[in-house]
This record gives sequence, structure tokens and C-alpha cells, in this order.
Amino acid sequence: MMGYVHLIFLSTFLSVSLTSETFDAMEGEALVIKCPRWSSTLKFTWYHADTNKIIPEEEEGSRIFSLKQFLWFLPTSREDSGNYTCFMHFSNNRTKSVNMSVQVHPYKQGVCFPSQIRYPNDTGRGKIVCPTIDNYKNATIIQWYKDCRPLQGERYFKKEKYIFINNPRKEDDGCYTCQFIYTHKGNVFNVSATRIFISKAKHSPLPPQILFPKDKDVIEVDLGASLSLKCQARLGIKKQPMAIVTWDVDNIPVKYLDSSRFHENTRFFEGREQEYYRETTLHITEIKKEDLQANFTCIAVNKMQNTKATVMLQLKAQFEVGLPNVLLIVGSLVLLVAIAASVILYQSFRVDIVLLYREIFQPYSVKDDGKIYDAYVIYPRSHANEANFVEYFVYQIMPDILENKCGYKLCIYGRDIYPGEDTASAIEKRMQKSRRLIILLTHQLINCKEPAYDQYIALYNALIQNGTKVILLEMETIGTYEKLQESLRFIVKQQGTIKWKEQHTVHPQSSNSRFWKQVRYHMPLTLKSSYSANAR
Repeated sequence: MMGYVHLIFLSTFLSVSLTSETFDAMEGEALVIKCPRWSSTLKFTWYHADTNKIIPEEEEGSRIFSLKQFLWFLPTSREDSGNYTCFMHFSNNRTKSVNMSVQVHPYKQGVCFPSQIRYPNDTGRGKIVCPTIDNYKNATIIQWYKDCRPLQGERYFKKEKYIFINNPRKEDDGCYTCQFIYTHKGNVFNVSATRIFISKAKHSPLPPQILFPKDKDVIEVDLGASLSLKCQARLGIKKQPMAIVTWDVDNIPVKYLDSSRFHENTRFFEGREQEYYRETTLHITEIKKEDLQANFTCIAVNKMQNTKATVMLQLKAQFEVGLPNVLLIVGSLVLLVAIAASVILYQSFRVDIVLLYREIFQPYSVKDDGKIYDAYVIYPRSHANEANFVEYFVYQIMPDILENKCGYKLCIYGRDIYPGEDTASAIEKRMQKSRRLIILLTHQLINCKEPAYDQYIALYNALIQNGTKVILLEMETIGTYEKLQESLRFIVKQQGTIKWKEQHTVHPQSSNSRFWKQVRYHMPLTLKSSYSANAR
């Protein structure tokens, strides 16, 4: 926490100029980086920029530590990859900083030195200097490699920090790696660094080409968020004596802007045929409203000319509630409410709606299906001499409502099976000629150990043979239906029952009561003319 506060305090004294350097190292080797281009008499402070923690001087057992303008990693670990900042404190209370990017690459047994640890060549005349060796006191080169093979031959003259190739030729082009040892307080560490050599290297400028961003690009952002704008340009063949890729904000170079909010990181790399590329990233720590009106311009310059690409920022699309959207929302809500109300009304008045539809739109003729009866009625027959309510219901109330008032034709055992007929055969034939099966559920029907033959045949026809539809009339409160036959329980579970209640006995002859409407709803269509005539 103290390191973070200290960093904020230091940032108030920063100059407007920020630079950046990149260092690549092998895992498990020593790495010593130096804050560049400044006198060692200055006071230096090193920070791990990713954690905002100060890096102290060496203590017993330290692996990462700092001293003046140097930062040590003894040895490196993959977790060390990240950003580091060197603060330089001047006597006039001004502070400058250099951002360092460290990348640690894994070591793989038997694999050549990775291309990431290569350093650019600074001469094509035969002299190859071992990169960064000046950062390591008392370092000793133990071996030079060319393209990962030990360098041998009389043409190679080796000095303390470099080799010289006598009369370099095209076949000498390649990657030269110096491997040296560095001793610190009795501990010995390896260091590897590679430099690319191209014989008689000559640069050749090309007109700068900004690869990205594209001119007039628009980038969506969020207020208060951070942003990194990357600009990459191709500048010529081989390293150029003049190569600049930088950002301007409203025609003001970034180095003259508020360095606490804007700073750049720059790197270069080579592509095919030694094409030279340079890449600069503009980091904005916090997007503000005024940034939405600003022009962010990437400028690429070499000896031939310069070119530009300008981008602008805009807020990410937000859902704005205007009048058209309000109307759309209100209309959608009204439609949803109407649909919900329609569903509720239909569920509540489904029976009435269907019966009304049949009354208005029912055809005057019904397709001939070969049936004679609209329903076969199954009920528990009493063996006592006196009549009970169920038989009164079957022989009086039901025919009066369904036949006389509604035009249906019922088949009732004891009324429509003639004397002398074979009972079993007659029942089966009548059921086959019926469109529906009406079963009256009573305690007598449930408690009967041997179901009546017509009940057995009815369930067989309904469930197995021809799928005849069943209408269950619950004449007495049955309860949990546990004592019903399994086949009857299945039908109850599938479609439920129509319950006869005591209040129905007050006006049992009313075809518009809820009970009879539900029965009519489950009954098949009838001839409209017949129904109308009977109703009159």
C-alpha cells in the first residue's frame, strides 16, 4: 500500500516524456537490465508496474532486487514477465521514468535459442557485439553459436565482448548467440543473447504504410474505462536510420500531454525479407467525455515521407428510450396483456366459447361415420326392486337433456337392447356403433368386484381396440380414486371427470347448467336442424 501511495506521489512530478524498452530472457538465466541514457549519479527507484510495489535493494536470499540504475533477476522465472518502471529523481525535484517490458521465455531441452531473445544488428561490416554484456560485471563469454551451432573457424576473431568475421559473405548471414557466465556473490548464472547479422546490411526506405488502424475508424468505448490504441506501420527494408511511429491527440504529440493519463510503448520487429516494422501503443488510463470529441492520429515517418491514420472514439451503443421506442414498448405490453387476458378468458370460458361456435358455425350435415348412437351409457345397475337416483338420472334426466333438448341419440342398457337378443353380442355391437362412451362413476361401480360386461368391453374399446372417447360422470364424490380399476384411473388422470353436485338436482332439466355444458362440450357434433327442431 505504501508503495502504491509513493507511486502516486512520484507521478505528480513526472516530466512529459516517457520512453519504453523491451527485454527478453531465457527462463533460469540471469537478467540484468539498465535504466538507459541517464547518469548513474541520479537517485533511482524501481517499481513492478503490474503490482505497484517498489523493488528494494538486495537482501539476503533476494532473487529480484535493484541498485541504482540496475535491476537484477537471479535467476529469471516465467512469473517475472511483466512491466517494470524505473524512476529517475533529479536535483530540481523533477522525475523522469522509463517503462521496461520483461518477457521470460521457457527453456526447452534440445531446442534452439528462441527468436524472442534476438537483438537487432548494429553493423554489417563483420563486427558482432554480444548484446547487454556491459550490464554484467566480470562476465565471461564461454561460447559463440551461429544458428545454434558452435562457431568454429579461422575467419572468426574473438575478443572479450565481440567477434569479428573476416571478409563477411552471404553465407555468414544468420543468428549469432553469445553464451556467457555471470558470477554474483559466488553464485554462477548463465546468460544467452542473440544478434542477427546480415552481411553488408543496407537499409532501403519504402513509403510508410500504416497497417492498422484504418483511417477514420471509430472505436467504441465506455466512460471511465481504460483503452490501448495500437498503431503498426511498415517503414522499409532493414532497420531505418529514421523511423518514427507515434500518436497525436488533436495534433498535440502524446509526450506533451498529461502523462498520468496518456503514455506510449514502442517496439520494432522484422518481417519477411527483413521488412522493418514499428509498432506503438497509446495507453489511456481513463476515458473522459472530452476524449469523445478528440482526434487520435497515428503518424508514421521515415526518410521518404510521412503518413497518418486518424481514429475517433464513441460511446458503446446504449438503448435510448425515444418516442418510437416508448410506443413500441407500450404496444408490446398491450399485446402481451391482451394475449394473456385472451388465454385466461379462453381457459375460463372455453366450454361456452366452443358451444357458441358450434351453435353459430355448425354445418347442417355431419359426415357419415357409420355410427348410429352418439353415446353408449354405462352405469351400475341396482339389483334391488326400488329405483335409485342413478337409474332415475339415466332413464329420465339424461334422455330429456341430451336427446330431447340437444338432439343426441343415446344407447342405454335396459332401454335400447331388445328382449331375446344375446346380451354380450348386443352390447358389443351397440358400443361399436357409438361415438362416445359415458361411464357413471359411483361407489357401487367402484366397489363391484366383478365389473359388468359392458364396462369391460367399453374400457377395452377405449384403450386398446378403436380409441373410443370416454366421458366420465362422477355422480358421487369418489375421493382419491385409489379403488378404481387401473384402466379407469388412467382415463381419470388423462382427462379428469365431470362432477355432478347436489345443486344440480334443483334444476336438473336445464341444459345450460355448468354440468350439462361440460357434457355437451365432450359430446360429438350433431345435426343443427335436429338440435334446432328439438329445442323448439
